[in-house]
Amino acid sequence: MSAETENAQIKVAGADPALVVERGGEELKLILGEFSGPLDLLLYLIRQERVNIYDIPIARITDEYLRYLRLMQELDITVASEFLVMAATLLEIKSRMLLPREPAADGEEAAQEDPRRELVERLLEYQKYKAAAQMLWAKATVEQAIFTRAPLETDKQNPEIAVTVFDLFKAFQQVLARRKQEALIEIERDELTMAEMLDRLRAEISARGELNLREFFEQARSRRELVLAFLAVLELVRTDSIALIQREIFGDIIARKVERAVEL
Repeated sequence: MSAETENAQIKVAGADPALVVERGGEELKLILGEFSGPLDLLLYLIRQERVNIYDIPIARITDEYLRYLRLMQELDITVASEFLVMAATLLEIKSRMLLPREPAADGEEAAQEDPRRELVERLLEYQKYKAAAQMLWAKATVEQAIFTRAPLETDKQNPEIAVTVFDLFKAFQQVLARRKQEALIEIERDELTMAEMLDRLRAEISARGELNLREFFEQARSRRELVLAFLAVLELVRTDSIALIQREIFGDIIARKVERAVEL
């Protein structure tokens, strides 16, 4: 790591990942914390597919998992080693499930172990620890709010859902996939810089109060601009300038100015 390496936090639901930017080599590295990582991604995909955790469609989940890793690589994000280990584990389970079962001995039923069993047990155990961590975090947050903040009014008719880092990846991935089909125009001149993209994002959020990120990503005129738009969102989240919310599960992600941020 160079002396200019900068540590920061991206706040997501149920996780505490650190975003490390190494300015010298322009390397963006995503490192997930104590209660986050590949198991978080798997649980997210299982919820998204709306499948039973005890009967994981391993081929489909593996394909989705690898798609997320490819997206990280396209963004020049250094994938933490535990994500790669899990990818290898999923591929191994997938291959084992494709193998024919051994014939049962005379008078005995085939009692082969499900290749997914160990992974399911890890996910269930992880869920328990994660739930306990979230409960402790929520308790501490409530206590802090009671003693340090004035009462907040809650809009019960418009509940908001915390956005995970994987939700943000998914929103970017969907726009990127559509643009690949549309033959994205690559412009050689007048390309935006990162600073200009940040200014554009700040201006749009300040003007509207909140911004639909899918619509913001779709404004990109080139693949490079699309990546810059994604990184600009990460930067404003990193600096606590904006908050990301959804109004329904897997709905569009909305960027909103954080009230304590006087100027974006």
